Amino acid sequence: MLKRTKFLASAAVFALAAGAATAESHDEMTAETVVASVNGSDITLGQLIMLRAQLPPQYQQLPDEVVFDGLVEQLVNQQLLADTLQDEPKRVEIALTNERRSLRAGEVVATLTETPVSDADLQMAYDARFDGIEPETEFNAAHILVETEEEATEIKELIDGGADFSETAAERSTGPSGPSGGELGWFGPGMMVAPFEEAVKTMEPGEIAGPVESQFGWHVIKLNETRESELPTLESLRDELTNEIHQLALNARLEELANTAEITLPEEGEFDASVIQNIDLLED
Repeated sequence: MLKRTKFLASAAVFALAAGAATAESHDEMTAETVVASVNGSDITLGQLIMLRAQLPPQYQQLPDEVVFDGLVEQLVNQQLLADTLQDEPKRVEIALTNERRSLRAGEVVATLTETPVSDADLQMAYDARFDGIEPETEFNAAHILVETEEEATEIKELIDGGADFSETAAERSTGPSGPSGGELGWFGPGMMVAPFEEAVKTMEPGEIAGPVESQFGWHVIKLNETRESELPTLESLRDELTNEIHQLALNARLEELANTAEITLPEEGEFDASVIQNIDLLED
């Protein structure tokens, strides 16, 4: 039996299926299982499940009993208020139309994006992405940055004369890498300003070059070592490539549907685009 209970000060009566739910196993329940009712309007288990799935993560971590009771109360309150609405405003009707369209489209997208992607398709997508791409040279360098060419020339002469590059960088460089000996770590093409990168490309590991001018000042550069970049593995890109394949499938499906549908679009200039801000049009 469903327990009948007064809710708030309202004359509305709803029934909670708490007792029945404990006696009824999960296997016997369906999305249509009635959990509560308000003035004859049923609140179903499916409605609770859908609402719970939409909760923010912090609420989903609460005990099930707390969430269950809270969602039942929320839906009962909503039904109580909804029952007082005599005429459904146009904006509600329009919002429901948009929501239904979005949910139906979302189901189709979910079907497409949940389709498993074969290893062969992943390999083809990987090969297509990196076809003809050659490994790039990456550089590991350090620098000393100062304000004037004269100071950079002086520092270069000191290092050529035997001064330690790292110690000199820590003492003289005005750049943020100074305290760490001017070390910049590894970088590839396009990651440094053009004059700096062009200078590094002409250097041999262990070589000191400069002064080199950039918009930041004057550099004395030490090239530590170089290496050839490695292409990412297919496994490291599996999720990204899967999403890419799904997106291509969705685009192809949309194109197919558009080619066979009767679509009428507004003529250019037919509508003043600012009309979409006119909320008054939603009023009855």
